[in-house]
Amino acid sequence: MKKEKIIAIIPARSGSKSIKDKNILRLKNKSLIAWAIESCIKSKVFFKIYLSTDSIKYAKIAKKYKNVEVIIRPKKISKDFSTDYEMINHAMNTIKEDYELIAHIRPTSPLRKTKDIKSAIKSFINTKNNSLRSVHEMSESSYKSVEIKKGLLSPLANIKKSLDEINLPRQNFNKTYSPNGIIDIYRKSFVLKHRKLFGKRVKAFITDYSQEVDNMQDFRYIEYLCKKKL
Repeated sequence: MKKEKIIAIIPARSGSKSIKDKNILRLKNKSLIAWAIESCIKSKVFFKIYLSTDSIKYAKIAKKYKNVEVIIRPKKISKDFSTDYEMINHAMNTIKEDYELIAHIRPTSPLRKTKDIKSAIKSFINTKNNSLRSVHEMSESSYKSVEIKKGLLSPLANIKKSLDEINLPRQNFNKTYSPNGIIDIYRKSFVLKHRKLFGKRVKAFITDYSQEVDNMQDFRYIEYLCKKKL
C-alpha cells in the first residue's frame, strides 16, 4: 500500500480530570502532543497527520509543525465518557483526502518507538484483519486477578475458579496482554460500514512494555525511565 493511503490521527482533548491538561504535560521539555507528532513525522509512513482536539491551545502546538493539520472536535464528543469511535467518526467526516488506513496515535504513550509504528503498519497492510491493536504482555496473568464484593475478595466472575485455584503459580495460566496505546490501526471501509473500530478480527501487535499516562504516578515513572535512559 502506498504512503498516500495511510493517515495518522492524534486525539488530544483538554478536559481530563485525572490530570489537568494531561496531553500537554512536558516530558524532557516537550509536550506529550509534540512527542506523538514527532514520532509520526519520523516514521515517514503517513501522507497526512491530524490532531483532533477541542482546545485552541492544543491546536497551536500542532500548527507549529507544517506536516500536521488540526481538526477541531465539538465539546459534546470531548467529554470524559466520549468514545474513540465518536472521535474517529468525526475526523473521517471532516477529512477530505482519500485514504484507506487510520493509525490512532495517543499522546499518553510517549515511549513508543518509531520502528513500532512502521512495523505495525507493515504487518497489518496485507492481512484480512479489520484492525490492529498494540499490546504488551502483563507481568501477572489476568486469570489471577480478583475483585472485592462487600469487602470480600473473589475471583473475576467469568473465571469460574476459587481463590485457592487462582493462587497456583502463574505458569499454570495463559499469558494475558494489555493494550498500551502505542498504535491502533483501523480500516476506513470497515469503520464506515460497521460503525465500530475493531470488529472481531483484531491483529495483535506485541511490543515491549510501554507505560501509559493515566495519573501523575505514571508520568513520574516515565520521567524516571527517560532519565535512566540518558
